[in-house]
Amino acid sequence: MAKRDYYETLGVNRDASDEEIKKAYRKLAMKWHPDRNPENPKAEEHFKEAKEAYEILSDEHKRGAYDRFGHAGVGAGAASAGAGAGFGGAGFGDIFGDIFGEIFGGARGGRSTVYRGADLRYNLEIALEQAAHGFETKIRVPTIAECSLCHGSGAKPGTQPQTCPTCHGAGQVRVSQGPFSIAQTCPRCHGGGKVVAHPCAQCGGAGRTKHHKTLQVRIPAGVDEGDRVRLTGEGEPGVNGGPPGDLYVQTHIKPHTVFTRDHDDLHCEMPVSFATAALGGDIEIPTLDGSARIKVPPETQSGRTFRLRGKGIHGVRSQQHGDLFCHVVVETPVNLTERQRELLHEFETLSQRDAARHNPRSKSWFDKVREFFAE
Repeated sequence: MAKRDYYETLGVNRDASDEEIKKAYRKLAMKWHPDRNPENPKAEEHFKEAKEAYEILSDEHKRGAYDRFGHAGVGAGAASAGAGAGFGGAGFGDIFGDIFGEIFGGARGGRSTVYRGADLRYNLEIALEQAAHGFETKIRVPTIAECSLCHGSGAKPGTQPQTCPTCHGAGQVRVSQGPFSIAQTCPRCHGGGKVVAHPCAQCGGAGRTKHHKTLQVRIPAGVDEGDRVRLTGEGEPGVNGGPPGDLYVQTHIKPHTVFTRDHDDLHCEMPVSFATAALGGDIEIPTLDGSARIKVPPETQSGRTFRLRGKGIHGVRSQQHGDLFCHVVVETPVNLTERQRELLHEFETLSQRDAARHNPRSKSWFDKVREFFAE
């Protein structure tokens, strides 16, 4: 299969300048690099084709031979370039450094790069009552601040940081890996462009020191488990003058002795004595806003639920209060006296004389059991 014209491959005119050729190749290399097209099997073929064209047209002598004799004038060189060896084009390593920098997120000129500080999280345990009504509190968090002795330079007072002799202040060095030249963070200055010969005794040359700060936090009413309150600018300080991150105060609700929470609703178990469940009566129950009374009707069964509207929690994202659900638990009496036992035996005897009337659920259940074993 005949090779495509190199100018056509790069999409430039035959009188294109070196800069135009470089720009065209750079665009195609970015488009067809295999690492950017892992699911396209033809990407590598297009990438090599563009690479071969650039290797020839970026070299003055090879380009002249190609213009006079076509592919026949550069056959050997082109074949080796297509196989991935012998990259002799002018500025070939530099352009690959640029391409890899964009593909893998490399930064040029590390000392001028500004980074925003990282966001931080503070876990705050609160009571259910605090979550329902909201409150203000103070928290003490670790932080990093500019060293008060060297004022952030990292150098001993009276001295100054020096330009890094390895990267000459660039913050990056170029490392050759086969045909590629890749920019990496300078291992000596770690991208800062400067080194400290005489470190500050207080911060050890870091330019920053650790300490604690106290912050006032307002927890709004209705927060739930895992909700976060953001304190803008109270996170980790930025790098090279970058803005600080934020601090997120994340709430965790402590288990409550009476209530369990389900979004904006509350649930509780309501113990009811055997006599009250049978005869009926009034029961006082607690709520987050005081107490309330529930009228228990006669013959109330265990498991029945009473709903008190508006006695739940007004969530931070809700339009109205939730409800309180009270679940009846009929309590079997314990530690009985002899007289109580006598009365219960007498009561059981009387109940069994007309079980269908007094214990309909028990009779129905036993009837089903008998039917099951009779089959």
